[in-house]
Amino acid sequence: MKKITPPYPDTPCVAVCSTTFDEICRGCGRTVDEVAQWVFMTQEEKNIVWDRILKEGYPRRNS
Repeated sequence: MKKITPPYPDTPCVAVCSTTFDEICRGCGRTVDEVAQWVFMTQEEKNIVWDRILKEGYPRRNS
């Protein structure tokens, strides 16, 4: 997997959207609230989310 480093892409979305079993998207690793609020977040807030999801092994295209 290619390592993603700052500056990050505009969004971690990989078009594998699924929150069927919990509140975390199985594609990008964001919470339902983070997905909904993404366009309103500051770059600093987005970077915090990016750092967390990358540590957790997201984004995943084969979920």
